[in-house]
Amino acid sequence: MAPSAAALTAEEIRTLPKVVLHDHLDGGLRPATIVEIAAEIGHALPTTDPVALGEWFRDNATSGSLVRYLEGFVHTIAVMQTPEHLRRIAREAVEDLVADGVVYAELRYACELFVERGLTMDQVVAAVQEGIDEAVAAAAAAGRPIVVRQLLTAMRQAARGIEVAKLAVAWRDRGVCGFDIAGPEDGFPPTRFLDAFEYLAEQNMRISIHAGEAFGPPSIWEAVHPCGADRLGHGVRIVEDISFEGDSAHLGTLAAYVRDRRIPLEICPTSNVQTGAAASIAEHPFGRLAELGFRVTINTDNRLMSATSMTQEMALLVEAFGYTRADLGKFTVNAMKSAFLPFDERLALINNVIKPGYAG
Repeated sequence: MAPSAAALTAEEIRTLPKVVLHDHLDGGLRPATIVEIAAEIGHALPTTDPVALGEWFRDNATSGSLVRYLEGFVHTIAVMQTPEHLRRIAREAVEDLVADGVVYAELRYACELFVERGLTMDQVVAAVQEGIDEAVAAAAAAGRPIVVRQLLTAMRQAARGIEVAKLAVAWRDRGVCGFDIAGPEDGFPPTRFLDAFEYLAEQNMRISIHAGEAFGPPSIWEAVHPCGADRLGHGVRIVEDISFEGDSAHLGTLAAYVRDRRIPLEICPTSNVQTGAAASIAEHPFGRLAELGFRVTINTDNRLMSATSMTQEMALLVEAFGYTRADLGKFTVNAMKSAFLPFDERLALINNVIKPGYAG
């Protein structure tokens, strides 16, 4: 689709209701908050100037070096080790999403990373939920309601999958909506956590799996089939199972299965470029996947590292592919349909908030 001469502006996009399914809590902190907490706990930072620190995170993420990209998480994780800090960071994350026009969000994080100072994983989840609850209540009081759920992540290179899975189920009715695995895809296939996925299936718990970002279609196949993923975290490399010739496309059996089963792709455009899963926004597979009818959704991944927001991600796609207000509305409905929320609640948000917000 060619760029439109009357493209939506960033300010117009900011006012639209948004849904984010793939947003890492430890990748979305405010630089000023990191500076304040680091000073309190004695953690050394590259710089104590919030503006310069934000630029440092962004520069690392765009360096092309995975080592430098991951270095940023050393600092965010360091300031997320106490209940009060976790509450604050969760509260601020929701506040920032509200300011960006988000009406539904799933915040994911690996609770196993926040136990260095003696917290249990259960205490981590409790502290995060308290921060979410505070911000959600404040947003409702201000007339800007938002629904937020936690999505608990297990790290692929560790061995705590079944613990995290059981924790997710234990918190199912108290704010947690699903389970995820993240970390290095190459060498750490999702089947390492097969016991966790079998347990979650027995418990009727929803599953998102990072796949098809750093590794290709085989990681997607494992996520979908032995592990039963409801959604694919990124999933952008499903395009490698599609043959393009001019304007025509031939879907391989895996790509056809993912499309036909309406398995959502949690696509994070800026992050995908930074990690090398896409060459540029203009060349991002999002455009072709959307044209072919895949259930594509727009996400932020790590707002701090990518210096981004849902408004920014949408604006980039509008510039690259000429998307209209109606197109963005379709992608937002895609995301809301795919949310790990009861059907009636999803339908209410679609009919009462999202569709009216994109009308006109």
